[in-house]
Amino acid sequence: MSIGICGAGIGGLAASILLARAGHRVTLIDRFDEPGPVGSGLMLQATGLAVLAKLGLTQEIEQLSSPLTRLWGLSTPSGRTVLDVRFEKLRPGLVGLGIQRPALFGVLHKAAVEEVIDLVTSREITGACAHTGEIQFRTGPPLPGFDLIIDAMGVRSPLTRAPRRELTYGALWTTLDWPDASPFKADALEQRYRGARQMAGVMASGRRTPNGPQSLTYFWSIRGDSEEAWRSAPLDDWKRDARALWPETEMLLDQITHHDQLTFARYRHRTHRRPVSGPCLVHIGDAWHAASPQLGQGANMALLDAYALSLALERSADTPAALAAYRKLRTSHVRLYQLMSWLFTPVYQGDGRLAPFIRDYLAAPVSRIPPAPKALAAMVSGAFGSPLKRLSLRS
Repeated sequence: MSIGICGAGIGGLAASILLARAGHRVTLIDRFDEPGPVGSGLMLQATGLAVLAKLGLTQEIEQLSSPLTRLWGLSTPSGRTVLDVRFEKLRPGLVGLGIQRPALFGVLHKAAVEEVIDLVTSREITGACAHTGEIQFRTGPPLPGFDLIIDAMGVRSPLTRAPRRELTYGALWTTLDWPDASPFKADALEQRYRGARQMAGVMASGRRTPNGPQSLTYFWSIRGDSEEAWRSAPLDDWKRDARALWPETEMLLDQITHHDQLTFARYRHRTHRRPVSGPCLVHIGDAWHAASPQLGQGANMALLDAYALSLALERSADTPAALAAYRKLRTSHVRLYQLMSWLFTPVYQGDGRLAPFIRDYLAAPVSRIPPAPKALAAMVSGAFGSPLKRLSLRS
């Protein structure tokens, strides 16, 4: 088949590798002069790692990442543990991997370049015809004649009309050097909360190169309508709040000397009712489903989508039948995690007082009673819904 993949992000790159290796003629299109990543450090879970293993990229990923065994959150000022998810409760030895998005992108991009893929850059996609297989651009002639078009352009994709809802909160994030004599746990994603209005997090996020320095991702929760005010205020005003919430982060805040070191990520929620639009247009990753990162599944879900699509095309030479099979393979898992993300987001990021109170004084104690620890580990690791079993993958 002649396949056009719109968007060279995590999902688009993975799909291009899988489909090129299956013998398809792949054209990967991105609007940037040189495709590159956008976003902060992320956590690869067993689901995404199973796909990367199929791609033969496990060793490279492990060299650039930090093993994570736990999510741990404390409420301030009480010091009460309100989140303690240990992956070993699901399966002994189970870990996630903290990695910088540029590092993950670099591994996938290198693997894609090694395949027989036509990479088209500096073309801004504005539309696609789901019946003729034509991709249109803001300037220049269209590219016609694709048997299949894959939309991997994320939540702002122009190839879908599915509405997206802007969430009230997002986060400021930055990548910093892991400090000497660090008080932070190298194998945990740590968070501190004041109600649900303030949240800070620290996560080991591997290295840019195998021999490079260890890094961490620091993030600070903020309302979307407060970003402009935050950037116009003195940086020391924010640092004062950040230190008050989590005094140990002062050594990290000292590395931040200007506002531009922090990037604001606005969270959005959207679920395309059907990932297939017409006979030859299909959506993967955030172009199909997007949510806040509370459960940390974004990159993992995109990798699963890419693999499911390649598997469906391998099993059926009839394109409509293959796309229907792709939808069946992924829909239940996507809907389950969309629902859980929608339920959990206001518990950790929101203006309400009741949700964090229930979190701290009811949900947190209950979460320590079996079988809750195992269920939490399954939820955070992406295992709910048995997505790997559906795809005949092993973690």
